[in-house]
Amino acid sequence: MKYVNAESILPEELLKEVQKFIHGEIVYIPVSTDSRKRWGESSGSRRYFTIRNQEIRRQFSSGFTIDELSDQFFLSHDSIKKIVYAKK
Repeated sequence: MKYVNAESILPEELLKEVQKFIHGEIVYIPVSTDSRKRWGESSGSRRYFTIRNQEIRRQFSSGFTIDELSDQFFLSHDSIKKIVYAKK
């Protein structure tokens, strides 16, 4: 996270209003909920796990056992069961 001096980005009137409440403190302004990304969207993790889980479901429906999938994907027996039996 990068710190920015409020004087350099806020209009003077707004800065004076903020100074009525805060004097020389550091303030965190979160991203608006409209532009907030979901978990894993920036790093690509969400897409990776979606594709992996689709492949697990495909192989399970092709006849692979939960134990075989567990060994192949290095996941626990219970994790594979959650993926293949999840409602999608």
